Amino acid sequence: MPTGTPKERKTANSFRQELLKDGFTMFQYSIYMRHCASMEQAQTHMRRVKAMLPDEGEVVIMTLTDKQFGMMEHFSSRKPTDAIQLPGLFDML
Repeated sequence: MPTGTPKERKTANSFRQELLKDGFTMFQYSIYMRHCASMEQAQTHMRRVKAMLPDEGEVVIMTLTDKQFGMMEHFSSRKPTDAIQLPGLFDML
């Protein structure tokens, strides 16, 4: 989202707040994620994100399976860290 003017910052912050209300979590700066138990649930949230999109800005939605997400490696200061766990991510396994 553009944030060069006070109006753009307000719009970007409103969009962020809507994502948080819909259950998204900030994974990294400007990257939000949400666990969905099924593809149907994921499609519901994709429709919600599309409906709340501001006029300016760009959003990319990527879907990953639990297994793909679990294979992610996270490094901080060149030291590997444990995989990030989402609430309920592997409850169904």
